[in-house]
Amino acid sequence: MADAEHKIMFAGPVGAGKTTAIGAISDIPVVATEARATDAVAMRKDRTTVAMDYGLIMLDGGRKLHLYGTPGQERFRFMWDILATGSLGLVLLMDNARPDPLADLRFYLDAFKGVITGTAVVVGVTRTDMQPRPSIAAYQAWALAHGLRIPILTVDARSREDIATLLKVLLAMLDPSLRR
Repeated sequence: MADAEHKIMFAGPVGAGKTTAIGAISDIPVVATEARATDAVAMRKDRTTVAMDYGLIMLDGGRKLHLYGTPGQERFRFMWDILATGSLGLVLLMDNARPDPLADLRFYLDAFKGVITGTAVVVGVTRTDMQPRPSIAAYQAWALAHGLRIPILTVDARSREDIATLLKVLLAMLDPSLRR
């Protein structure tokens, strides 16, 4: 990873905290493409990402870590492939308060299989304060049952420390020399 610029992608279902997480860790104000939610998403939140979110972290030695957040709605899936191009890795945020977060995990792991196969993934489970089940142990058991050895952590998407921990785990998997 001798290049001075790197790209990490954030993905997951609507409401999992992608925009919030990027905002919590970015060294610049987040560039967001949010619009008023007009479908079933409007029952959960007023605005939703329709193209991407963008943030930036400055690493040691002047290197830059570009953060791109995908829209969570499947109808914007074409953006997932566009944003995946050139990504070093994937931060997958799962909303534990959704009806079936383990089905969501399977869906997003399948959707981003191409990115994950060539790089690495770390999973952050959000909103466990609102819904404690499934537990992190259940997520880990599910992953192992599907032959996946991936880091899965509980995070608060608003917490700079929690998001930094996710990124540090991901970067350590990719290249231990990448540090903030």
